[in-house]
Amino acid sequence: MQSQRVMILDGGMSRELIRLEAPFRQPEWSALALLEAPRFVRKVHDGFAAAGADVITTNTYALVPFHIGEERFRDRGEELAALAGRLARETADSDAGRGKRVAGSLPPMFGSYEPQLYKPELVQERLAVLVKGLGPYIDLWLGETLSLIAEAEAVRVAIHDSGKPLWIAFTLDDARADTASAAPRLRSGESVADAARWALDAGVEALLFNCSQPEYMDAAVKDAHDVFSEESGARSVPLIGVYANAFQAKDTDTAANESISETRSELTPDLYLDFAQRWTSSGATIVGGCCGIGCETIAKMSDTFKAKS
Repeated sequence: MQSQRVMILDGGMSRELIRLEAPFRQPEWSALALLEAPRFVRKVHDGFAAAGADVITTNTYALVPFHIGEERFRDRGEELAALAGRLARETADSDAGRGKRVAGSLPPMFGSYEPQLYKPELVQERLAVLVKGLGPYIDLWLGETLSLIAEAEAVRVAIHDSGKPLWIAFTLDDARADTASAAPRLRSGESVADAARWALDAGVEALLFNCSQPEYMDAAVKDAHDVFSEESGARSVPLIGVYANAFQAKDTDTAANESISETRSELTPDLYLDFAQRWTSSGATIVGGCCGIGCETIAKMSDTFKAKS
């Protein structure tokens, strides 16, 4: 469906930090490297840049009270976000990263995969900490692993005055979905079609689907593409993207980042590329990786898609 050049995102930060033997434990998760050894964060960014990623994502996903604590978030959240932004910017501005964009990661403020924990009365106060710290360093905003449309709207409001484009990535309900028959849904139960309508009305630059198993992504791409094709009118149509995870099927009672999840050994770079080629055939023009997707897979996609452009 698409003839546009495919843009390549980077992959998952946490598993690369573990692979490099960086400081890593609960509850801080990937934020621990920012606190104790930020050189490892820069090393991960450099690795993804060398693999061919066009977009480098800041290591701010775990800069939330759930991971670093309420007091530390209040006292050091902006400082740590600025450090994360600077590290990503340094990679993008290096010779290896020349021409790459930096995406400022804005995560769920109240827990991944936990739409029922969303607190509208607190969300702007928390998002403002990351937005202020990241703002000077990033090229675009990436609200990611969002479970409900209200979270995405909160991100849109938080960055509205920044003058920088917004990408929104929703995580899908891959624990209950039936790939053969069920319409794809967010973890809130809201439909992908409704999320696409929101994205169209909100004027986002890109609508993505992330942190779900790759088997469930193609149906979401198709639903979003259909909404954009049928309902855009004269409005600008968002790009569509996917960056799936390598998790095994999750227990629906287990929150993301509650523990170090097992990854799928059979999800090789070649197999992940097969999925990515399906997504692009269905309308996606942005592909990358989330949790458990490393540099080798990003390089495989970069080499393949850029050879076609």
